[in-house]
Amino acid sequence: MVRFLAAVILTFGLAACQADDTPVVSFAAQNAGDTRIAKTLFGAMQAGSVQSPQSFGGYARGCQAGAQQLPETGPTWQAMRLSRNRNWAQPTTIDYIQDLSRFAATQPGWEGLYVGDMSQPRGGPMLTGHRSHQTGLDVDIWMLPPDRLNLTVQERENLSSISMRRNAGAYTNDRWTPQHEAIIRAAASDPRTARIFVFPGAKVAMCNSATGDRGWLNKVRPWWGHHYHFHVRLSCPPGATGCTDQAPPPPGDGCAEAEGWVDRILNPPPPDPNAPPPPPRRELTMANLPGQCLNVLNAN
Repeated sequence: MVRFLAAVILTFGLAACQADDTPVVSFAAQNAGDTRIAKTLFGAMQAGSVQSPQSFGGYARGCQAGAQQLPETGPTWQAMRLSRNRNWAQPTTIDYIQDLSRFAATQPGWEGLYVGDMSQPRGGPMLTGHRSHQTGLDVDIWMLPPDRLNLTVQERENLSSISMRRNAGAYTNDRWTPQHEAIIRAAASDPRTARIFVFPGAKVAMCNSATGDRGWLNKVRPWWGHHYHFHVRLSCPPGATGCTDQAPPPPGDGCAEAEGWVDRILNPPPPDPNAPPPPPRRELTMANLPGQCLNVLNAN
């Protein structure tokens, strides 16, 4: 009897969080014991689900319902690497990209933005590459300034972005411009933004040159890689009860932390001979994802 009541309570609790018309089943009833590899299933989806837009779970362990596809070409953007079919996202992300690209087009030498990976049609783990980008709230923006926005499909497969780093990411190189900083500042100043990831040298360069209000620097965080593109992560939209936000960044501008990253690049600590080897990365199964993701996978 106790187990029955617990199951009823769990079911009604999940029903209160459901954002589409798919029948609600408890997390345990849907996903427990489902050992299918999630990336294989979500990577096979070619189109978004016919559901109300919603993000479920966290950026690195979730999915998205009712995703929209960013048009391949717009007045101030082009989606790149179309063969990957990763230009899908939540409506707030689509709007954000269009807004940021309009600002980028006002910068000297920039016709707009080249937009890299967003999410798969139904989100979830990807067959290759990113560990995040699973909920339709992440997007990679190329560092390459677009000089034209009429690239063919094949040109978008062949063209590559450009690296901004020097000394393994401790510094920016001579391709870094005030326009890059202006675009990242605009991206970070948008209230929808939770975080922006760039290589450490870029963060330090912006810390050194930023004037006036420096509050936007708080959202710009150093991370390995991210020298061919910067990675924007949006907060869960208002009312998205099934979506899990990342904890906010620590208070302050984060410049001292970025300088610490640079110091470790220039003066790497000696390896610890007693350090255990890193555990192998475990593949996410359907049982590791929110229960709603099975509904998203099975929806029309």
